[in-house]
Amino acid sequence: MTTHACLVCLGSNNEKEVNMSLARKRLIELFPSIRFSVELQTEPFGLYNPTPFSNQLAQFATQEDLSTVIHFLKGIEQEAGRKPEDKAEEKVKLDIDLLMYDDAVLKPDDMKRAYVIDGLRQLRGDRLL
Repeated sequence: MTTHACLVCLGSNNEKEVNMSLARKRLIELFPSIRFSVELQTEPFGLYNPTPFSNQLAQFATQEDLSTVIHFLKGIEQEAGRKPEDKAEEKVKLDIDLLMYDDAVLKPDDMKRAYVIDGLRQLRGDRLL
């Protein structure tokens, strides 16, 4: 079987400690090889809600195909209580974005954000933080 490299970004601006902890726990259960960057507090991007976010990157290897990985991530978001109607209030209980799957960059704009660049450096072991 083929092993795929995945990079995800976790984010929350509502019940952050509980939701980020749940996300890490579920991701570890699904992808035991996972490694996490340091969790950072960041200013909201493109939102009127001024509540800071907790953001964290994670990297893992899996034999699951792209659609299955996305399905797992959406399931974790739903378990945290994410609902479509929360979007209007800019309340993000949990957002898990798959940024990269193997060499495919799925969220090119997100890859330019400072906290993503810093998280990547941490995961790669760079000391230039």
